[in-house]
Amino acid sequence: MDPVRDNDSESHDTPSASVSNGVNYTGRSHERYELWRAPLETRTQRVLAALRAASLTGRERLMRSRSVQILEHLSERVRSFSPGDRALFYLFATLIGIASISGLYALEQSLLKEVPAYGGSLVEGEVGSPQFINPLLAISDADRDLSTLVYAGLMGLSGDGSLVPVLAESYTLSPDGKTYTFVLRKDVQFIDGSPVTAQDVVFTVRKAQDSGLKSPEFANWSGVSVIADDARTVRFTLAKPYAPFLGLTTLGILPSRLWQNISNEEFPFSNLETNPIGAGPFKVVDISRDASGLIKSVSLAENPHYALGRPYLDSLRFDFYSRTEDLVAAVRSGAVESAYDVGVKGSLTAPYARVFGVFFNPSEKQVYARAEVRKALSLALDRQHIVATVLGGYATAIMGPVPPGENVKQTPVPQLPDPTTAAAKVLQSAGWSYDGTARVWKNAGAKQTLDRIIIRTSNVPELKNVASAVKNDWEQLGIPVDIELYEPGDLSQNVIRPRKYEALLYGMVIGRDQDLYAFWDSQERNDPGLNIALYANKTVDSLLEDARSTGDQSARAADLQKIEDAVAADYPAAFIYAPDFTYAVPSDLRGVVLPQIITPADRFATVASWYRSTDSVWPFFARR
Repeated sequence: MDPVRDNDSESHDTPSASVSNGVNYTGRSHERYELWRAPLETRTQRVLAALRAASLTGRERLMRSRSVQILEHLSERVRSFSPGDRALFYLFATLIGIASISGLYALEQSLLKEVPAYGGSLVEGEVGSPQFINPLLAISDADRDLSTLVYAGLMGLSGDGSLVPVLAESYTLSPDGKTYTFVLRKDVQFIDGSPVTAQDVVFTVRKAQDSGLKSPEFANWSGVSVIADDARTVRFTLAKPYAPFLGLTTLGILPSRLWQNISNEEFPFSNLETNPIGAGPFKVVDISRDASGLIKSVSLAENPHYALGRPYLDSLRFDFYSRTEDLVAAVRSGAVESAYDVGVKGSLTAPYARVFGVFFNPSEKQVYARAEVRKALSLALDRQHIVATVLGGYATAIMGPVPPGENVKQTPVPQLPDPTTAAAKVLQSAGWSYDGTARVWKNAGAKQTLDRIIIRTSNVPELKNVASAVKNDWEQLGIPVDIELYEPGDLSQNVIRPRKYEALLYGMVIGRDQDLYAFWDSQERNDPGLNIALYANKTVDSLLEDARSTGDQSARAADLQKIEDAVAADYPAAFIYAPDFTYAVPSDLRGVVLPQIITPADRFATVASWYRSTDSVWPFFARR
């Protein structure tokens, strides 16, 4: 068939021959002739375009007809109004339009959900200066803060104080309570993109166990066997069950490929100390120093490879100060946005797992071996006054060794109208009498005296002020008191370790699992033990051993309650307070949840979830 032939005509040899019913179609026939000469694709496009145009034209004509009729009718009605009525009509129409738009907007906003968004930064201030950004060598709060942010452990701390897997995917505990087996997450990696393996875990733990490194973690890991079963599986074996062990696995993991050839002597001086490669939520991107070489500022950026997901904040910056007064001024001026222990109004608070008191040493002064003397000195202290005036209300008065905040009922603090009189009655009922001229309490039957007391403590503002308050209360009882202050390192080395004190104002840092063994077991009375009251009680020894070996949480809580009651009844120390941890943060920083604080670095338990930016999305788009 001829492609240019018209099927409705018998012959169309030329365009000019097209005549029908006396009407000349020469022009249209020419257009048709040109159309059919075009390629098939072009012909199809032209036909479709013509059909769309015809359809659209018809639809528009119909809509225009309807809309014009409605508008004309409305226009006629409005024109029939008086000028005043027309003005009212237009006013009400405008108000209805505005109300409709506002209502729709309010409805949309009520249905949308505000969710955290990526972006924003935070400037944190701190007293001190970091030296080792390394979980095996961290010795200061600044070291521990940065190590917590840059490194990650098998387990990590959650906002409610429980432990959750971080680098680990899961773990199992053997029936005998001595073997823990961890499986690492798939594809978990350090900030440089290299994989975290079981061998990295083994290396880190064995390095902590290396006595030549002198790591602060040495005592925690001594006696623990660790092996890698495969690239993702690591197994720990203990000599005997130890319920608090899981908390040790929050230790940050080092990349063995970078550290394995560095000797113990070179370890503290490696450039990896200040350019660390970890698997934590943030990474170090810049460090600035002063003229003496001290670190004055550390800038961190989010780690997109973090096992629990990229943090919302883009960056953190730490500015370090040499004095608390300078830090407080920086917070108040706005140069620093967040800081802990600065006492700014509106600060977040959390219980500190610490107990402070005056610990008596009967080996240094025999009179403290008498229970009535210890009890009288304890009752003479006005704890509520100390908490309110010296500590600004940021503490809890206590009478026992277990810090508040867990499943232990605190020993009640006596509500005494006159603590001095109550203390004097305790001494008098035990055969003591007071010599006002000599300012001494005497017990003729025991041939003992309670005279001048020397309190030794650390030269830090809080403890100096508390010591002054204790001095005032005991002098109300008629006993002269002297205060001797020591720098923290000197106090530890030359006073506490050799037990050279009769009354020591000090604080015990209790672990998250409240293992009190090192502080109150009779075998820990000598250095390096931490039983600074030289306390000995066989019943308590047995309870301490049971509490640390059982995995039954209710049984542990029952043991701790008995320990609290027994120790409090013996008055080995005049327990005074458990401090609150205070943390000043900007009002627009959200997602901050503080668990019970063991060390200040615990404030970063939920740092990956902190945010300052938000988005509004439909509920089904919200991240779950």
